Amino acid sequence: RGRPGQIGVPGPPGVGPPGPPGPKGSLGVLGQRGRPGDPGEKGDQSETITSPGDPGQKGEPGLSGNPGPQGDTGSTGFPGFPGRFGDKGEWGLSVQGPPGNTGQKGLMGFDGIKGLTGPRGLNGDGGPPGPKGVQTDIDLTGNPGDVGPPGLKGDIGFPGNYGPPGPSGPLGAMGPPGLPGPDGQPGSPGRVGICCEGAKGDPGANGLNGSSGMKGPRGPPGPPGPGFQGDKGNKGAMGILGTPGYRGDTGPPGQPDGFLFTRHSQKQNVPLCPAGSSLIYSGYSLLFINGNNRGHGQDLGTLGSCLPRFSTMPFLFCNTESTCRYASRNDYSYWLSTEEPMPSDMALISGASLERYVSRCAVCETKANLMAVHSQTNLIPSCPAGWLSLWAGYSFAMQTGAGAEGSGQPLASPGSCLEHFRKIPFIECHGHGTCNYYTDSYSYWLASLDPNDMFSKPKPQTVKGDCPGSIVGRCQVCMRQWQT
Repeated sequence: RGRPGQIGVPGPPGVGPPGPPGPKGSLGVLGQRGRPGDPGEKGDQSETITSPGDPGQKGEPGLSGNPGPQGDTGSTGFPGFPGRFGDKGEWGLSVQGPPGNTGQKGLMGFDGIKGLTGPRGLNGDGGPPGPKGVQTDIDLTGNPGDVGPPGLKGDIGFPGNYGPPGPSGPLGAMGPPGLPGPDGQPGSPGRVGICCEGAKGDPGANGLNGSSGMKGPRGPPGPPGPGFQGDKGNKGAMGILGTPGYRGDTGPPGQPDGFLFTRHSQKQNVPLCPAGSSLIYSGYSLLFINGNNRGHGQDLGTLGSCLPRFSTMPFLFCNTESTCRYASRNDYSYWLSTEEPMPSDMALISGASLERYVSRCAVCETKANLMAVHSQTNLIPSCPAGWLSLWAGYSFAMQTGAGAEGSGQPLASPGSCLEHFRKIPFIECHGHGTCNYYTDSYSYWLASLDPNDMFSKPKPQTVKGDCPGSIVGRCQVCMRQWQT
């Protein structure tokens, strides 16, 4: 990162109208008395001197007195209007400097806007009864309060008793004619008649009335009558529950749902999918991004952490002014790194050499679910009964980068079990096409704990070098055994 630029030249003073005049000063010292006026003209002589003459004309005004001392200074006038904005400065030269020192802590930001109203809290316990109030003649009855929020949905009640049967519904339409009945038994043979034909006899008397014939079938429905259609009748009572139907035929075997997971090699080569799974696609291991000084991470066990294409700046930003910008701000991206060592001269990594520093990944599909098991000791845990081991590793919890922004890994996810331990398992990249390792990058791992010393004060330890020693917890990724 380059050092901060120098402070710009102050802008010209604002051109505003002068402030209003100050308040009136105090009264000055009284001036000197003016000289006497000129004498008036002499009056006519009276025959008898019984009264004085008319007064003379008014003298000219005296000379102005000397100015009094200066009055007190008036109060400060109102500030003038803000001056106009100065012209935009020329673009400075963009020279990539060495990484800058850690800047001083910034000033406290402005207070944030008021947050949204939180949900209604639970009802508190009833308080003790208050003291008896003082009787007064003043009507202290308040206005009715607002309607309270709706109560929580009650539990389902017990089934009610059956209601009385409703009235009979209208007579249904005539059903279809029944099937023909079976043939009757053949009759007994008749007696043999006489062969000769006699003379035609007289007509016999009328026989007795025969018995009434059987009721004929119901005729077709007649046309609708002239009356209005009646209201719909009430629903009839529930009929008797029918007997269970026959069991249906066995359906075809279903297709099991697949489970997707991601495996990271932390090397330059694409990892192999474990036995019992198949490759979907391969890519590059994205850990998290930092935009507008905010970190947004990916679960390393899901396919969102395996991007098919690599870029030092894989995202852009848009604003409310219908404008989108790419690689034009100080944003960052973070990727899992390989075993390639950091350049000895701390030079920025760019171009084709970046490929040696970015980990590869594979998205795989399996028929059974996966989970990560953490021992919290320096021993690799065993998979539960009925589960198969896919790989063993180290319990990776979270990471932070620039501005102490970062993200964490769900400990149930395969992404929390990295196969290779490195003090800094990721590399930081920028929009101007370079990547490197920086001193404000940190990784966090589950510690190896003593089961017999869990509730005591932790003992400080320090391990130097690339070896994790015995203080980093181990883990294993397991897959449920699939029953064919």
